[in-house]
Amino acid sequence: MRAIAFREDRCKGCLLCMTVCPKQIIIVSNRFNKAGYKVVEVLEKNVDKCTSCAACALVCPDNAIILGPRKRRKKGEVADAREA
Repeated sequence: MRAIAFREDRCKGCLLCMTVCPKQIIIVSNRFNKAGYKVVEVLEKNVDKCTSCAACALVCPDNAIILGPRKRRKKGEVADAREA
């Protein structure tokens, strides 16, 4: 499961999630939802950078963000450079 997903049908393009993301991975998409709002997304190459901190989900007034479990490392496994 991805660390973060968006319910595009609920997104109204307020961009509050972008302002609170500590990793700055949420961006404005080129897509529009059925209501005509431009939605946000996280590019596939940046999905692993999401820490599931929930800042975006907490600030979203439309409950448009779904968070999955944080990727856990095995005991003794060192974080790679992408997680730093």
